[in-house]
Amino acid sequence: MSAVLESPRQRRPIRELPDELISQIAAGEVVERPASVVRELVDNALDAGATEIVVRLAAGGIRTILVEDDGCGIPAEELPLALRRHATSKIGSLAELESVATMGFRGEALAAIASVAELSIASRTLDTPHAQRLEARSGELAPAARATGTSVEVRELFFATPARRKFLKSEATELAHCIEAVRRHALTRPDVAFSVWHEGKLTQQWRRASAEQRVRDVLHDEFVAGSREVSLELGVLRIRGRAGLPEAARSRADQQYVYVNGRYVRDRLIAHGVRSAYEDVLHGAKQPSYVLFIDIAPHLVDVNVHPTKIEVRFRDAREVHQAVRRAVDAALAVSRAGEAAAPVPAAASAAASPLLAARPWPTATPQQASLGLQQAAVLFAQEAPAAWSAPAAAPAAAAALPAGDWPLGRAVAQIAGIYILAENQQGLVVVDMHAAHERIVYERLKASLAQRADGAIESQPLLIPATFAATPQEIATAEQQADALKRLGLDLSPLSPGVLALRARPAALAGGDGVELARSVLAELAQVGTSNVIQRAQHEILATMACHGAVRANRQLTLEEMNALLRDMERTERADQCNHGRPTWRQLTMKDLDALFWRGR
Repeated sequence: MSAVLESPRQRRPIRELPDELISQIAAGEVVERPASVVRELVDNALDAGATEIVVRLAAGGIRTILVEDDGCGIPAEELPLALRRHATSKIGSLAELESVATMGFRGEALAAIASVAELSIASRTLDTPHAQRLEARSGELAPAARATGTSVEVRELFFATPARRKFLKSEATELAHCIEAVRRHALTRPDVAFSVWHEGKLTQQWRRASAEQRVRDVLHDEFVAGSREVSLELGVLRIRGRAGLPEAARSRADQQYVYVNGRYVRDRLIAHGVRSAYEDVLHGAKQPSYVLFIDIAPHLVDVNVHPTKIEVRFRDAREVHQAVRRAVDAALAVSRAGEAAAPVPAAASAAASPLLAARPWPTATPQQASLGLQQAAVLFAQEAPAAWSAPAAAPAAAAALPAGDWPLGRAVAQIAGIYILAENQQGLVVVDMHAAHERIVYERLKASLAQRADGAIESQPLLIPATFAATPQEIATAEQQADALKRLGLDLSPLSPGVLALRARPAALAGGDGVELARSVLAELAQVGTSNVIQRAQHEILATMACHGAVRANRQLTLEEMNALLRDMERTERADQCNHGRPTWRQLTMKDLDALFWRGR
């Protein structure tokens, strides 16, 4: 054994690889499983102008994949060329490559698939009397019967590379991936009809429809009911789609779809932008549901990044990140508690809550805004309960408020000093008063911070600086972003090569781990830039303040105070969740209540 290890390696001559081996190597990048083949063939069908695409599978696509379309077809003399590597009709110059508008453009998919499976193409153009079928392995071309369009059949996937076939999952799993591949196309092309057949049985079908109806057909009514419309136009950038409400979040990230110029992509920066919009409203590790269609000038995005074309690179990635965050954040900002509020005359409002008009919830004045944020938090916590105080006779006026005049209705009782019960047109509303007040105080603090002249978080110097080993990137970021760090209440500077010293941290988080906070802030500053990180870190600090400043449980409230809280919830953005993502209220309809007591059975 030692002799083998010590012997010099024999030199092998440099030589060109055979074409078939080159194609098999390319297939390893392009063809991962049957769903990869389905995606590539459907891409080609869409580029051919198809209005109807049929996918037929056997054994989950492992044994047979047949994709039929009614597109423009391929002339008989071009069929052999279609199977050649890097042969395509979709681009012909560097200028066209830099502004790709088609789904495919590399010209390697069919050649790669043919190198690891049996493949045949039958195609007919509009001006020919019949179709022609080409067998990829033999090169035989023969007449065939079919209407205008193209059929591509792939049999025995990975028969030429049996080792790779062993890595495939069960037929049911591979079928699910194939259906998902078609679903992704169906979402972005409502003008095209799609159907998926397995073992001769129809498993999925989406007829041509409007964009709104196609989202409903693919993701179902539950998604539409539990989501909001997203819409933003910013120069050459347009974002549209739907973002799921926080309460509709899922345990898995299996309902997240992002399209760039009609192409399904997975982009970490876009995913981060979406996730950051949910920071204030999503609880724990829950995953939001969303479908976003991003349209941008083709020359501002590079789709030639990965052989599978599932990754892209933006010329100005941070601008796209900020736009996505703004678009989703705006959709989530409107609270369900206030979205359907009916207009109420001023007299009715005053009668319902006489002190609300005289002394509303505290709003930051310029003097308050100049205070430290900790003092501001204390001020809000002190003033808010006072805004609820009312004469003993006032509840009679509050009780006169019709339940249907407000989305959250009128308060009727309090349970255990924790929950407020209110009656509205739909039935019963249950409110967690601490969670609701926490959100209100948090939004007030954010407004206060926005009015501060320096826009900075108060910092607290450390008696003994906290030192920690840092990477070269962390040290470079600390030096380059010193001003941004100070706005976050962090005084961070190099102490020696490879070591950073933390000399001050946010005063509101005096009991927290300053080093861990510094590391996370540095990492995000390096990834997504200054503005988003500053805002995010500031909001996390304000959320901690709001939690301590919110009204505590076991405090007995009058009906006036309860109604004042309900009205403020209706006026506050994101009032459906507290700062930690927990729900602040729940609606029980009359139907729900009837079901509890078996009424109508």
